[in-house]
Formats: sequence, C-alpha cells, structure tokens
Amino acid sequence: MSAAGSPSAKASPNPSPASHGASSPLAALSLAALGVVYGDIGTSPLYSVKEVFAGNHAIPLTEANVLGSLSLFLWALIIIVSFKYVAFIMRADNRGEGGIMALIALASRRDGTEHPMRRKSILIIGIFGAAMFYGDGVITPAISVLSAVEGLEVATPAFTPYILPITLVVLTLLFFVQRRGTATVGIAFGPVMVAWFVALAAIGLYNIERNPSILLAINPWYGLEFLWVNKAMALVAMGNIVLAVTGAEALYADMGHFGRRPIRLAWYGLVLPSLALNYAGQGALLLVDPSTVSNPFFKAAPSWALYPLVGLSTVATVIASQAVISGAFSITRQAMQLGFVPRMEVQHTSEKEQGQIYLPGINWGIFLAVVVLVLGFKSSNNLAAAYGIAVTGNMVTTSILATIVAAQVWGWGWTRAIALFACFLAVELIFLAANILKIPDGGWFPLVAGAGVFFLMTTWKRGRQLLSDRLKGENLNLEMFIDSISAGAPTRVPGTAVFMNADPHAVPHALLHNLMHNKVLHERIVIVTVQIFDVPFVPEIDRVEVHTLKENFWRVVVQYGFKDEPDIPAALAMCADAGLGFEMLETSFFLGRETLIPRLGSEMAFWREKLFIAMFRNAGSATSFFKIPSNRVVELGTQVVL
Repeated sequence: MSAAGSPSAKASPNPSPASHGASSPLAALSLAALGVVYGDIGTSPLYSVKEVFAGNHAIPLTEANVLGSLSLFLWALIIIVSFKYVAFIMRADNRGEGGIMALIALASRRDGTEHPMRRKSILIIGIFGAAMFYGDGVITPAISVLSAVEGLEVATPAFTPYILPITLVVLTLLFFVQRRGTATVGIAFGPVMVAWFVALAAIGLYNIERNPSILLAINPWYGLEFLWVNKAMALVAMGNIVLAVTGAEALYADMGHFGRRPIRLAWYGLVLPSLALNYAGQGALLLVDPSTVSNPFFKAAPSWALYPLVGLSTVATVIASQAVISGAFSITRQAMQLGFVPRMEVQHTSEKEQGQIYLPGINWGIFLAVVVLVLGFKSSNNLAAAYGIAVTGNMVTTSILATIVAAQVWGWGWTRAIALFACFLAVELIFLAANILKIPDGGWFPLVAGAGVFFLMTTWKRGRQLLSDRLKGENLNLEMFIDSISAGAPTRVPGTAVFMNADPHAVPHALLHNLMHNKVLHERIVIVTVQIFDVPFVPEIDRVEVHTLKENFWRVVVQYGFKDEPDIPAALAMCADAGLGFEMLETSFFLGRETLIPRLGSEMAFWREKLFIAMFRNAGSATSFFKIPSNRVVELGTQVVL
C-alpha cells in the first residue's frame, strides 16, 4: 500500500496510451476503440434474441412478449452500459487506467492501515470479480465463433456436420497466432468492426421497414408490463436478455488504451444505434414471420447477403475473442504485479507498445477450456445456458467496488453513493437471480472455473503473506549488521554484489548464506528492494531511491506501478546520478531460493499449503521476471517451514 510521499501521491506517471488522447485524432482513437472495446458486446445480436424465444429456456412468441423483451433489451443497454459504465464507472480511473485491478486499488487506497478488515473484504470482492472475468473470458470465444459459424446452417443443412470442425479450426488459428501479437492484425480491427456495425444497422432498418410498429418497444412501459404480468416467465427471459450487455466491462477495462472520449464517441455515435436498430429489426422479423425464430439474426438478412454476413460475423467474433484474450493477458500481468498470482512467462510482441504481451500459460489454458466447451456443449444454444452468470457476477462486483470509490474517493458520502449504485445493483441482481436458473444447464461451468481461479489467487496471496511472515521472523536489522561488520570486518573481495530483498531494512538471507559459507563479502554491497504501488505507472523520476550506508553498503528502492514492466538492470543504470554506477561484468546478483515445507497446525489449511507450495515451485524465475542477466546470477537456497 502506498504511503504518503510514495508514487501514488506524486505527480502524474508515465504517459499511458490514453494520455496521448489530446494530441491524437479523436476519430482515429474512436476507430481503434471499435476494434478492441466493442467486439464482445457488438456480436451479442448473433445469439441474444434467439436465446429468448428459441433457447433452452424459451418463452412463447407473442406480440406482447416480443415488444416487452425488446424493450428490456434496449433499456438494459441504456441503463447498464450508457448510464452505469459510460457515465459513471469510467470516472473511476486510476491515473487514466481502468479495469478490476485499478478499481481494487482505488477502493482499498484509504483502508490500508485504518480499516484492515475492510481492505481485506475489498480485496476478496475484487479477486472474486477478477475470477468471474476469467470465467466469462473462457465462454466468449466459444459462443461467439460457434454462433457465427452456425449461420451456415441457415444457408443449407448440408453444412451441419461441419459446424463444430470449422469452429475448432477457427479457434485453433486464433490462439495459435497469439504469440505473434496483435500489432499487425489490430490495424484492421477498427475498419472491420465499422463494417460490422453498419451491417447490423442496415439489417435492422431492412426489417423495421416491414413492421415499423416494433419501434413502440422504446417505451419502457412495455418492458415493465412484461415483467409485471409474466413474473416467472420474465425471470427466465431476463437470464437471456443479459446476453445483450456482455462485454460492457471492456469499456472500463480498456479505458487506459483509448481514453474516455473516444470510447464514449464510438458508443453513442455508432455502437448503440446499430445494436438498437438490429435488435428492433430482429423483433420486427419475428412478428412478421414467426418461423424465423430458430435463427432470427441470419434470417433477417436478404438471401444474397447470407454468405457474406457469415464471413463478416466470423471475423467479428474472432475480433471479439481476441479482445477477451488480450484482456486476460493484461489482467494476469497486473495481478502478477500486485501479488495475486505467481510469476509467469511474459513475452512482448511489440517493440513500441508496452501493453502488447503474450502469456503462453494463460493462452493455452484458455484454449484448452474453450475446446472442452465447444465439444461438450456442441451448440451456441447450449453455451448460452452457461453464459451470463459470470458476466453478472462481474457486474455486481464492479458496482460494489464503485460504491466504495464514489463514497470515499469522489467524496460523495455513503448515502449518495449507495442511492445511485443501488439502482444499478437492483437490475444486476435480477439478472444474477435469473442466471442462477441456468446453473443446472451449464451455468455451473463458469462458476467452477471462477471458483478455481478465486481459490488459486487467494491461496497465492495468503501463502505469500505467510512466507513473508516466516522470513521476517528470522530477519536481522541491516544497520545493526553493518555495525557488526565494522567491528570485525570479514574479507572483502573486488566487485559489486546485488542482493534482492523484500524488506529494505533487513539483511537478505542470501547475504547471510554467502557470508556463512564463503566467508567473504564483496567490496560493494547493494540491497535492492522492489515495491509495487497501487497506481498504473510510476514516473521515471521516481523510479529509484538510493541511500548510502556505512561500509560501502547501499540501499536501492525500485518503484513500479502495476502496469509497469520490471527491469532491474535498467533501474540500476538510473542510480549513476546518485553516485552509484554499475559495470555489469563486475556485478553479481544474489537471489534467495526458498524450499517450502508444509506443516500441520499452520495458519493456512494443510491442503492449501500443499497447493501454495506447488504453485511456488512452478512459478517463473525472478531472473527472467526482473530481466536480470542469467550469467550474472547466483542462487542460494534455504528451507522454510510454513
């Protein structure tokens, strides 16, 4: 947690992509936002209306039900996306950055020492929201691509046996190319999504012309009447209506890449009108021709446009999936920096854009889960039964954390903050209750996936704290140790020894082991401590703090934000201005490597100890994570009983 005078309280950090919004053309950023932010919510028309009237929990196809459901679709977009996310949640930025990790940092900023239990509760809620994001992220590629390819069945039933193979081929290619990065492909994302949203609007207008009375659905009374008259049936329908707002979280999560204005302009200027027109068009088609209920999206298009639409929708769903996968990479790295997950291999796919990264472990883990989903559920109808509960769980989490931010950070006070976000929570809790009905039909999958991620993240966080407490119990004070060195100096050998240590005021265990076994100290000792703050970026001017100690000992504190890229050699090079220069060929890095031993009666359950030890053993090396030259590293091991 940042203290007063730490980077969280200083001048603005390194510019993120969003900070260039003032100098970059607004139209260009809005176009880019279309390709990244709106892929998920933009492909929802493929399956949302179909699930209401032809899904596993279908409702009768009547004029009242169509008008009522369509009204709920439109007002869900307005209330959840326009009001909650665009108007309010996007104000909760952490130095221009959004997303669940930024929201956790904002919500817990004032509760570190004054209210430790409240901070713990905030962290648990935030971790739950992040876990639900992964549950949602697994289903999005599967249902999006599968629903697009299913359009071939509308053209001819002869394609039916090939739907699953084609879907798996598309998904395999999508995950395979992740290691090459999205820099080149990303250039085409914006224009393709513009074509997609224009097509949505055109299809909608084409069908509205056949039955203009469908526009009455803009009146919220039809939705309220539907909910009041058909209470049980309406609850079932709400479980599918929530599919229209899946992907809303991306507006907030990607705010740091584009800024508020481009995202808002894209939403109000193209995305919202196109979605509203398309949903209205599908509703008009159902009233004119009820036989189209099996797939109203593709049957709403003219016959000559069917194959081009299948191709365009497949590309659009790939883009939507790409955005979710990239989001999983980003949130994992942020969680890594904040200590919620173990270190993993992170590959940078662009020399210019810091945020373009590839995590092999996450990529292939999601791919495996997606393949299992496609083969297990076999159709978008079945997948839709599993979709929604993770989305609504994430939305509820966001609303709770945003209430805390509004009350404490924005200065609204609890009464005003609760009054506003209770309105959003009322809608979202209805969505959540409706999706609970889906649990037996597949809703258990994202819950199991999310619960697994939650237990892994909380186990890692608790285990790291337990390990830190054990090591602190054996710590020696650094200043007292240096005084003892002055009294009985050991042999000093040429060169510089850099010791990584979490506590800048304690003697590193690796230093003690080196002195105990080798009986020598290097002529210059540098204790390096890395601190991660709850801000996205730390300014370069605040990157390092250098303190001169006695006996040629130095203390260096390196400071990063949760979106900064740790690079210890680069940070040490910045110490030259403080009189601490480094010659890498004469510098050795000493790292401690702990071997953990579980014990009964510990503060953590024995099975969780075993799980933490397994995660700890398989975590990525500190050498690669901090970009330390491997040929300059010496690792010294010790055993720690948890």
